[in-house]
Amino acid sequence: MEIIVGKTAGFCYGVKRAVDGAKEALKQNKILYGLGEIVHNQEVIKELEELGMQFIENIGEANGKTIIRAHGIPKQVYEEARQNQIELIDYTCPKVLKVHQIAEEYANKGYYIFLLGNKKHPENIGTLSYCGENKFVIEKEDDTIKALEALEKSQIKKLLVISQTTYNLEKFYIIEEMIKNELPRNVELVIKNTICQATEIRQKETEEMAKKVDCMIVIGGKNSSNTKKLNEIAKQYCETVLLIENETELELDKIKPDDKVRNYGRGFNSKEKRRGGY
Repeated sequence: MEIIVGKTAGFCYGVKRAVDGAKEALKQNKILYGLGEIVHNQEVIKELEELGMQFIENIGEANGKTIIRAHGIPKQVYEEARQNQIELIDYTCPKVLKVHQIAEEYANKGYYIFLLGNKKHPENIGTLSYCGENKFVIEKEDDTIKALEALEKSQIKKLLVISQTTYNLEKFYIIEEMIKNELPRNVELVIKNTICQATEIRQKETEEMAKKVDCMIVIGGKNSSNTKKLNEIAKQYCETVLLIENETELELDKIKPDDKVRNYGRGFNSKEKRRGGY
């Protein structure tokens, strides 16, 4: 059996920066709060909790230094933390901060904003707080016409299109083409592909490798946007795709001895890799 490990497997820069930063901060603080899961990886969450980190869902629950994860937060949370005298250690990914800056800049210029992504994803909840009142979240291709109807109803003649940093690249291009084809000519259009380059590379590698193997193993948190997208892409080109969070979930009976297998782990460290990686 031939086993191929994806070249881009592992945490992206933003997530690694946040996880490493949390571990370093825990050396100086017996108790440290994390606003939301720092990464969608239960093994890492468990490790951080054992080191003293407490994960909360609302900044009002914090009673000390609090880590802001790579996904970022709505801008009003910064003010709430200031009012409650909560010290924030901000590990919002620079790529996400850039999207916030773009959204706020164009909202201030009077643009209507289309945000491509999952409206319930924590990254987009943060981004939407910078988009002003005139905005529409496009989760899938079918939402595009509804978004254009909302734009027309607003009578705004300037449109900005941005996306979640981990959005599906293929869907982005499809929606981009739909908008260009359907948008009235008197509307000024600005499209900024804000998908993280690391995400693009991983999605492209997943597609390329899925076409060449008999079985794909996607390793990552099942509530992770990144992991879900890689799993979706792999299923388009490979008949057998296994999505697992750790080695205990691996269904070996679905892998044939003569299969060429690709192992794509979204994030692991050396200790985790020895016990299977994820």
